Amino acid sequence: MSINDPLGDMLARIRNALLRNKSRVTTPTSKLRQHVLDVLQEEGYIRGYAQVDYDNGQSEFDIELKYFDGEPVIKEIKRVSTPGRRVYSSVRDLPTVANGLGVAILSTPKGVMSDSKARTENVGGEILCNVF
Repeated sequence: MSINDPLGDMLARIRNALLRNKSRVTTPTSKLRQHVLDVLQEEGYIRGYAQVDYDNGQSEFDIELKYFDGEPVIKEIKRVSTPGRRVYSSVRDLPTVANGLGVAILSTPKGVMSDSKARTENVGGEILCNVF
């Protein structure tokens, strides 16, 4: 099965698992997904993830979701830039998510990073998703 938007698929899987109060969710591997998961882990939105390799040559990420007092840490996770409509931003115009309580994940020439790190690195890029 071909997926047109792999990152959007991963975000939908995470969102659906959080709505069902699941502790883990799996998604196929890719480098972009891995970099986004790294940012989510650095910012404290997920506990962690591990790559699981299968005998048929395929592999998946097993993502461990994070909860606090029975409520999911991620209240909202939304794709901003889609394959049909790319959204770019300069460092001056980077959005603040939920008045600074959330995080925007960007793909920059220096790699995938959060909006706060992009401001310190003084680099803009494509806004992949917003997490709150």
